[in-house]
Amino acid sequence: MPETIPANSVGLVTPQTLHFDETLKLDCGQELDSYDIVYETYGELNADKSNAILICHALSGDHHAAGYHSMEDRKPGWWEAAIGSGKPFDTDKFFIVSSNNIGGCKGSTGPASINPETGKPFGSDFPIVTVKDWIRTQVSLSDKLGISQWAAVVGGSLGGMQVLQWSIDYPERLKNAVVIAAAPRLSAQNIAFNEVARQAIITDPEFHNGHFYDYDTVPERGLKLARMLGHITYLSDESMGKKFGRELREGSIKYGYDIEFQIESYLRYQGQSFVHRFDANTYLLMTKALDYFDPAAEYDDNLAKAFERSQAKFFVASFTTDWRFSPERSQEIVRALLDAHKPVTYVEIEAPQGHDAFLMPIPDYFSALQAFMNNVAEEL
Repeated sequence: MPETIPANSVGLVTPQTLHFDETLKLDCGQELDSYDIVYETYGELNADKSNAILICHALSGDHHAAGYHSMEDRKPGWWEAAIGSGKPFDTDKFFIVSSNNIGGCKGSTGPASINPETGKPFGSDFPIVTVKDWIRTQVSLSDKLGISQWAAVVGGSLGGMQVLQWSIDYPERLKNAVVIAAAPRLSAQNIAFNEVARQAIITDPEFHNGHFYDYDTVPERGLKLARMLGHITYLSDESMGKKFGRELREGSIKYGYDIEFQIESYLRYQGQSFVHRFDANTYLLMTKALDYFDPAAEYDDNLAKAFERSQAKFFVASFTTDWRFSPERSQEIVRALLDAHKPVTYVEIEAPQGHDAFLMPIPDYFSALQAFMNNVAEEL
């Protein structure tokens, strides 16, 4: 926890909840009769409501993108490095909104919420949700906040996919689209990683077909394995080598199956800590939303055609060692935008951190991002 909150932090923040008494029709064919969305805001909305930015979170993210919930917080929001006074998403210039997607586990309606039909948590009865479903709920949130057009919609990884969908489905409602470390759809390899993670959770004896809440338990082993697998894909071989190499935990080989290498210790720690802050059913839902994302599918598999209605200016960024969403996947987006005659700025950042680089204050990355956002601010 911080002894004092840094001067360029947004400081102490309090999540807010909006309840929607409206039917939400989902792509899967099911409906939610009502739902809640939890969100946070940073900065001040200007008089004509033209300076609002929407932050879309990635798979394990949530609404807490910046600041601290209390002085006892051990760490700030997940994008603290990028949001605040003088930072790329400058709270002296912009009003920033970050929401938790439905299906999430941090307050928005999801599998752990009470199903009004049963009086028990939804569990696996919670319907499958898609990126398009999330965008619909974010539009409803926008309307409740009185924001008819976002100065920018921003996201990394799965968040970047949401930005792409925004630009296609609601082109008139965003002026700029910031797409970081994303892809126009998952590769077969990425779908395979997600399936292995889901199988780890589903086959855990404590999963109870998704109704583990009723048994006052958690599929801890499966969720831990899923997170360990996922975490490997977020890092690069170079970053793991530099941080851990083949370093032994106790200096010598023990010839057994307990922890011996430092990387084993790190992965087990990451997996165990994730169990206590994330919901297994939400992990299943989020990975399925990733798998299903394919905006070009509705446009004869032509991504350029999908972008024809887009009105935003685009900023697209990738990272050299990101093999989960490689630069080639961002270049697919850029080529499609250019083919559709849309304005786009593209940067490929030299970075050893792998996919997780999008969360880090890498100087070249933040410099390019800040330059783009300064232009956004000048056009308010």
